[in-house]
Amino acid sequence: MNTKKPYKKTSWFGKPYNFFGDYLLNKFDTKILKLPINANFSCPNRDGTLSSGGCIFCSEDGSSSNSTFGISDIKKQMISARNNFTRVNSNVKYISYFQSYTNTYAPTKYLEEVYETATEDDDIIGLMIGTRPDCISNKTFELISTYNTKKKNFELWLEIGVQSIHEKSLKFLNRQHSVKDCTNSIIKAEKYSIKTCIHIILGIPGETWQDMMETATFISKLPISGVKIHHLHVIKNTPLEKLYNKKKVKTLTLDEYTSTVVDFIERLRPDILIHRLMGDRNDDLLLSPKWGHHKGTIINAIEDKFKKRSTYQGFLYNNN
Repeated sequence: MNTKKPYKKTSWFGKPYNFFGDYLLNKFDTKILKLPINANFSCPNRDGTLSSGGCIFCSEDGSSSNSTFGISDIKKQMISARNNFTRVNSNVKYISYFQSYTNTYAPTKYLEEVYETATEDDDIIGLMIGTRPDCISNKTFELISTYNTKKKNFELWLEIGVQSIHEKSLKFLNRQHSVKDCTNSIIKAEKYSIKTCIHIILGIPGETWQDMMETATFISKLPISGVKIHHLHVIKNTPLEKLYNKKKVKTLTLDEYTSTVVDFIERLRPDILIHRLMGDRNDDLLLSPKWGHHKGTIINAIEDKFKKRSTYQGFLYNNN
């Protein structure tokens, strides 16, 4: 057990890490939910521009939500997503979340059209755009930055799939971009005053514990505002499934993952908001690890480890 420093509550609601949901509740004093939107984007890693196979972990639906399945109109998708939530009071607000595929991979005129459609309702207080680090032009940065002043206290986030800061891992995942692409896009986003949330995968085959801790140290030196932490999971009908079936891929156990996540967060810059602590997929698609079905159990296990260690986000962070 670490005893150098006392246990510290770093979030507004007592968590040992800066949780994005708590940040939103503290800022808006009401529940904030995300409306997943599929604007029929493609991806250069699927359409043949870079590759036709996509990332080895990505399924054909590109992480689309069930609430938008079969609905092409964005407004109707938003209505469907709202109706999909249960026990929602009248004060709830929403963030429009462009989640599926690469949501900056289109002409600027089309991007403006879909972003406008998704943000014009009064109950929309934010916009999140998921993309690749190599698919954001200067014109796109300029367009996205205009939403900083669209509404008072508007939450604007650019989500960038970094996954790892090790080139060997990006190659294994068939990302078809470099670490330099990632750092360049993050630095440029800061110049346009756009907050970035980066995606990181823990448990990539070939990565050691030290490799994963180096990722935490590296990203803490970048001007990011948030991070989504995922465990490597195997989805049906992906290239990763083929490797898994050949026993060439092993996923982390629950204890291995929760320990690694805590190690990772202890080295993370204290002000970075943690948007997610694990990946999740529908039961009918998930092959491994099966513990990934139980989100509450995972979060409790992570927080219990922090308490047992008497540590918190940034406990081992070094800003030198």
